[in-house]
Amino acid sequence: MGMENINWGLIWPIIALQLILAIVGLVSLAKSEAANIRGPKWMWVLILLLGNIIGCVAYFIIARKEA
Repeated sequence: MGMENINWGLIWPIIALQLILAIVGLVSLAKSEAANIRGPKWMWVLILLLGNIIGCVAYFIIARKEA
């Protein structure tokens, strides 16, 4: 089993979704004030970058405080 057996038609949309969510999350985090985020910003940067899709979803659900 090698790289030639991978169905890239299914993989590319998932990779694109992850990149889009991470970029939107990082931009949102950069624009937000520290008082509006639960936890330190550096922690959320790591979660957004290393947590894949689940980390991005967690940021939008958990990190952002309601106004």
